[in-house]
Amino acid sequence: MHRQPLLQLLRQHKPDDPHEHDMTQATIAFVEANPDAFERSFLIGHVTGSAWIVSPDRSQTVLIHHRKLDRWLQPGGHADGDPDVAAVALREAQEETGLTSLRLIRPAGNAILTASTEPVIFDVDVHTIPERNGLPEHLHYDIRFLLEADPSEPFGYSDEIKNIRWFSLEVAMEYAKSESIHRLLRKKV
Repeated sequence: MHRQPLLQLLRQHKPDDPHEHDMTQATIAFVEANPDAFERSFLIGHVTGSAWIVSPDRSQTVLIHHRKLDRWLQPGGHADGDPDVAAVALREAQEETGLTSLRLIRPAGNAILTASTEPVIFDVDVHTIPERNGLPEHLHYDIRFLLEADPSEPFGYSDEIKNIRWFSLEVAMEYAKSESIHRLLRKKV
């Protein structure tokens, strides 16, 4: 079953707080109950993949200023049918930042994942997307992975982004206005 790899990753995930634990359990229930969980066209909600990008010394992170949402966020996007959510997070990060030095890493360590190593979820978040452009209000079941990149590499360009930049963790806390991003900033990377 195409949902089993994600379900296994979700069951192995160790949430940092009770709220993230509840969101992880809700995501497991959603994915178990819905074969179309990876499809954007599944209008009650769908799985998305995001990237928390850090510098090799772990002192900086990348935030994008999303054009449509007018907020500073981590890169990420829709799975569009792809059940490999780690690959979705990596692809979306590359598309939105233009960075080619991106590497999937394990939380709280420097180990870069190889093709034979399973990815590890860094964070799980469930959030409401408001009604817009004829689409009903729905939920994003966001699976977040930790990535590392070279902060000296120049960014690319994306129509979806108003701005993109590296922030120190302290300054990122000031720019990002959501508890979801604040939780990412508090985690040990």
